[in-house]
Amino acid sequence: MRGAVLHGTRDVRIEERARPKIVRPTDAVIRISAACVCGSDLWPYRGNPPITQPTPMGHEYCGIVEEVGSAVKSVKPGQFVIGSFFASDNVCPTCQIGYQSSCRQRELVGGAQAPLLRVPLADGTLVATRDIPSEDLIPSLLTLSDVMGTGWFAADAANVRPGGTVAVVGDGAVGLLGVLSAKQMGAGRIIAMSRHESRQKLAREFGATDIVTERGDEGVARIKDLTDGIGADSVLECVGTGESMQQAIQSTRPGGFMSYVGVPHGVELKGEQLFYSHVHLHGGPAPVRRYLPEMIDLVLDGKINPGKVFDLVLPLNQVAEGYRAMDERRAIKALLCPQ
Repeated sequence: MRGAVLHGTRDVRIEERARPKIVRPTDAVIRISAACVCGSDLWPYRGNPPITQPTPMGHEYCGIVEEVGSAVKSVKPGQFVIGSFFASDNVCPTCQIGYQSSCRQRELVGGAQAPLLRVPLADGTLVATRDIPSEDLIPSLLTLSDVMGTGWFAADAANVRPGGTVAVVGDGAVGLLGVLSAKQMGAGRIIAMSRHESRQKLAREFGATDIVTERGDEGVARIKDLTDGIGADSVLECVGTGESMQQAIQSTRPGGFMSYVGVPHGVELKGEQLFYSHVHLHGGPAPVRRYLPEMIDLVLDGKINPGKVFDLVLPLNQVAEGYRAMDERRAIKALLCPQ
């Protein structure tokens, strides 16, 4: 089969790859209905960290089960399934408290920018939909595999509550879906930090009540202005840089909650600053599996439409353009059609 492979900085190609097969009895092989480029894919694409060998790309996926191993019981061929970017057994003590992305058997799922994908620990990783979904729902269901699940975790970890004030740092797909998640959780005011008109428009559509274009200290000052000098009750950090982390911490009120879901690059925190801030910090790789059943129902029942973050749709053989468009911020998120 032909799939996406990253060879070096800004060098992603479609080339022949081995067809996935069952390796362990707990595996499943699925036929990908849709894949996409993730914001975190752009870090290695930009050379951070450097690529030392050709690497199959993609970790967001949904599709039809083609084959299962002899030990798989919860899914079967012909079902439409969605899974997390981390495979998990969903039964270990860590999974049982809802942190499947730190499962004691966790395994990164990669190579999803292709027609077929092997998913380890299928029973604990994959969730089947009630029926085969219509084509128009597939983009939204695809987001649940990572970007919507990560936005949802960001809002949950930041303790978003009905009527609360929320600030979202980052206007990429995760930040925008953090806005949608906060709205779904009943936030009374949602401040989206964005400098891009198209992203501001989508943020408002998803539920943002205010837009802040400033960054750094100016951005913090603007958040304080909007909150009577106090800061937001909940702040979602959805970027992963040192600047975005500082902006998020300083925008949170004393006693407030800040989540961090952007993969960190160059982030260093000072203990004294945290000690005196009285800000609760919680984050990490989103435990997408915890939220999948609830999010699937929200999509299938028409209550959320996170697939709107895809503003570029390409055939898989044009994956390089998807990376370029996101790298150059010409696109929020690129959807890839394998067929």
